[in-house]
Amino acid sequence: MSMRYRTQAINKDGGEGETFVPDGLAVAVSSPLNPDQDTSASNPEQLLALAWATCLNATAQVIAPSGRRTAVRVEVELHDAAEGVGYEFHADAYLSVEGASAEETEQVLVASHARCPVSKLLKDAATARVHAEPYAIS
Repeated sequence: MSMRYRTQAINKDGGEGETFVPDGLAVAVSSPLNPDQDTSASNPEQLLALAWATCLNATAQVIAPSGRRTAVRVEVELHDAAEGVGYEFHADAYLSVEGASAEETEQVLVASHARCPVSKLLKDAATARVHAEPYAIS
């Protein structure tokens, strides 16, 4: 396997402050558990949702029949850990294909989830799931 791209992100502030890519993007972060949360800042839940939605939909657009638009929405929740201390993410991705039947959408979902790098990272997580849904313009 050859490497196609590499990046890094650095966080020196924890849940409050900034996470950045050297010589690139800088994102203000604020924990959703902080009572004084900066709502203009992002958090790991949002960043995970953005990454998975982008990756899964880019993959679906390659797999879906030509000319059909696709959409992915991702919901990420923060829960108390089922075992031990701390927290865990529960993530659900919903994929839709314009003008497709439920069966066609499910086929695109299965193929996209198998190919998307973020889905591959999450595939064995008990708290990450994918779903097909009807396409709706919103």
